[in-house]
Amino acid sequence: MPATHRAALNSELLRNVISNTEWRRVDVVEETGSTNADLIARAAAGEDIAGAVLLAEYQSAGRGRHGRTWSAPPRSQIAMSVGVDTTGVSPDGWGWLPLLAGLAVAQTVRDLGIDAGLKWPNDILVGTGKLAGILAEVTGPVIVVGLGLNVSLTPDELPDPNAVSLSMLGHDVDRSALAGELLIALSRRVRHWRAMKGADDDAAVDYRNHSTTLGALVRAVLPGDTEIVGIAAAIDDSGRLVIDTDGTMTTVSAGDITYLRNG
Repeated sequence: MPATHRAALNSELLRNVISNTEWRRVDVVEETGSTNADLIARAAAGEDIAGAVLLAEYQSAGRGRHGRTWSAPPRSQIAMSVGVDTTGVSPDGWGWLPLLAGLAVAQTVRDLGIDAGLKWPNDILVGTGKLAGILAEVTGPVIVVGLGLNVSLTPDELPDPNAVSLSMLGHDVDRSALAGELLIALSRRVRHWRAMKGADDDAAVDYRNHSTTLGALVRAVLPGDTEIVGIAAAIDDSGRLVIDTDGTMTTVSAGDITYLRNG
């Protein structure tokens, strides 16, 4: 779908959607480097960004894990960041927040009839194609959770050859309506996360049921370029991945995961 035919986000619709949610403010900008970076900068300038939502029609330097950047044509994605207040939740429970955000995205997409799964820690997959990604960054008492969801990108527009979009999967959607549904789903997950002071058994079971990582033989490249190969055996109570290497259990809190089979 050419950019000239891609509709702009409907700010009024989104502001109406958030009236009964966690979110208290929605801003849509035409272009920026990174919505995550912008919210973090606003916090550094003294603004209370808890409950703030920022969407961009175009990101020139969208941020992924380990400082990776990416971009896509204007109005071809949902590029959004939200500020989540961590008050009352121990840091031990913070690791679940990006996982639950990914779960909210996956379940919203599954409502469209798409069999989306979760690759720990931050990818939403359809088959082997990456449909969306999550990036969470801590700034003071607030965690900024960013998501990028590929909506109408064509194969020649993909920022990554392993990516896929809703339109490539045969789903032409209204971005504004879908963004609104995502905000509602995220709000529900955040409110439950805060009430439970982390992830309770129900949320953890939901995540594990959508996981494409558990049970797969994986290679984990950890900070410092240490590698671990084994079976992804569990997600622990803090949202970390437990890898079984011939009976030796290693708990991984961050790393790049590659599926070697079964995923």
